[in-house]
Amino acid sequence: MASIGLNDRQSFVMLMSYRRTRHAVYLCNYHFVWVPKRRKPVLVGAIKERFEELVKEIAEEYGWEILALETKPDHVHLLISVQPEWSPHRVLRQIKSRTSRILRREFPELLKLPSLWTRSYFVSTAGHVSSETIRRYIEEQSRK
Repeated sequence: MASIGLNDRQSFVMLMSYRRTRHAVYLCNYHFVWVPKRRKPVLVGAIKERFEELVKEIAEEYGWEILALETKPDHVHLLISVQPEWSPHRVLRQIKSRTSRILRREFPELLKLPSLWTRSYFVSTAGHVSSETIRRYIEEQSRK
């Protein structure tokens, strides 16, 4: 899987689209950044390609939408849209644990590290609802 970037207006509109389930309308986008243990530049070549394939498979399995994925040799940026019941910690735990287990099995050179990923990560939420939008929505609801 090639890196997915947000370079045009269509991608931006997709990024900011509300998602729907039977009982909810939501926009839960998380931006994650994490690094391999000791920040070793191991995410190159076949390892990088397989890592990106695995992230895509995991996202599809859970019904998440990858909005952007950028894999550098020593760190990963992931922007992902998930259902509201998924906390950031649970999302990244699923991705890090499965990719570590599979990549270390398929690429024995990764066994030199005590673990593939550090326990640390960065996360921020990303959305487009302003305070003004929320205020207007609440006012409109009170009129109904």
